[in-house]
Amino acid sequence: MTTDPDETRHRRRPRARVLAVAAALSLVAPLAACGSGGAGGTPTINLYYPPEQNLQKVVDDCNAQAQGRYKIVYRVLPRQADDQRVQMVRRLAAQDTGMDVLGLDVTWTQEFASAHWIREWTGQDKAEVEQGTLAGPLETARYQDRLYAAPKNTNVQLLWYRTDLVRQPPKTWDEMIKTAQDLKGQNNPYQVLTMGAQYEGLVVLYNTLAESAGGKILNEDGTKSVMDSGTVTALDQLKRFATSGVTSPSFSNATEDPVRLDFQSGNGAFQVNWPFVYPALQEADPELAKKVTWARMPGIDENTPSKVTIGGVNMAVSSYSKHPTESFEAARCIRDEKNQKFSAINDGVPPTIEKVYQDPEMDKAYPMKDTILEELKDPAVRPLTPAYQSISTVMSAILSPPSGIRPQQTADELRDAIADALVSKGVLP
Repeated sequence: MTTDPDETRHRRRPRARVLAVAAALSLVAPLAACGSGGAGGTPTINLYYPPEQNLQKVVDDCNAQAQGRYKIVYRVLPRQADDQRVQMVRRLAAQDTGMDVLGLDVTWTQEFASAHWIREWTGQDKAEVEQGTLAGPLETARYQDRLYAAPKNTNVQLLWYRTDLVRQPPKTWDEMIKTAQDLKGQNNPYQVLTMGAQYEGLVVLYNTLAESAGGKILNEDGTKSVMDSGTVTALDQLKRFATSGVTSPSFSNATEDPVRLDFQSGNGAFQVNWPFVYPALQEADPELAKKVTWARMPGIDENTPSKVTIGGVNMAVSSYSKHPTESFEAARCIRDEKNQKFSAINDGVPPTIEKVYQDPEMDKAYPMKDTILEELKDPAVRPLTPAYQSISTVMSAILSPPSGIRPQQTADELRDAIADALVSKGVLP
C-alpha cells in the first residue's frame, strides 16, 4: 500500500467523492464488455480477485458444481493492493453491473459496506459463512454488527529465526534486540529483518506492537481517535528497535520481499514476515532452510503473549450485480472447506475455517500451521472503520522513519491526524 506524505491530499471533503464518481462514469462504456450476461442465457458471475496462481482450478470446480446454472469468470485484479482498490472503487461508484463477486483486502470491507457498494450476507448464506470460521477473520467481515463479506483466507506474520544462532525464540522484542546485539558482538549474523518502509507494512508492524501492549488506536466503535498509553508504549518499543543497531541499514525502506531476500542471503538471525517466506526459502537455499524455524512473534511484556495483526481477503457481493443469488452461491463455493484447503496447500494462503488446520494434508505444506492457528485465535485486527485507507496513509507518513519517533509527541500527532482522517472516509487516496 503506497503512501503520500502530503496530508492535505487525504483530507478532502465530499467534493472529492463527487470528482471520483464523475471520473468513474467515463469508464462505464468501455467496461460494458465485462457485463454479467452469458451465452445461451447462462448468467456470467464475474469474480474480481487478486492474483492467485491456482484459483482458476477452484473456479473450474465450482463451475462444474453449478452444473450450468451459472458460470464464474475469474477477472484477475492488479497485483498491487492500491491498484486493486482504485479499480473497484471507481467501477462501484459508477454503479457498474459488470462486477459480481469481489475479493477485498480485509481493511476495505467496512468502507465498501458504508458506501452501500456490497450486499449484506443474510439467512443461510450468513449461517454457512459463520459456521466454523475463526473469530478474528470474521470480525473483519462485519460492519455495524452485520456480515458484509465471507473470509476466504487470512494471514499472520511469524518470527523466523536461525537455530544455529539462537537456541530459544525470544519472548519479547527487548529480548530479541539483546540477543541480536550479542550475536553482533560475536561477529555472527545478527540482524532483525522486517518491514519499515512508509507503507502498509509499517502500519501492520506498529498495530501489532500497539495491540500487544494493550493499546487502542480507535475507540470500540471506530468513531474516535484514542491513542492511549498502550500505543505510546508501542511507539517507544518501535523507536528502541529502530535505533538499537540490529536492523538492516535499509530498514526504513524495507518491504516484504526484499526482507525475505535479505534473510536468504544470510544477513539475518531473525525475520518478522508472512508465511510465504517458508516455501521460498526451501527452494532458494535448502541448506539454510534446515537451520530456520519459526515461533509466535515476540510480545512487549514477557508475561503477555503478542497479538499479531491479521491480513487476508474477504469475498463480497456487489450491490449492483444482476445475479446476487448466484453470486452468493459462487462465493460460498470458492471459500468452502475443500477449496480453502486446496488454496492453502497450493497457493500458501492460510485458511479462515479452523477445521482445515486439522487436516493431515496440511502437515507437509504448512508445518507452521499450529503456530499460525495459535496467533489467529488471539489476533490483532487493524482499526475497523470505513476511513481505514486514509488512516493508514497518515499513520505510515507519521511513523516514517521509525528512528525519528518521539513517543508522546508522535502519539499526539497521530491522534490529531487520525481524527482528521476519520472524516474523510471513502475518498480515493
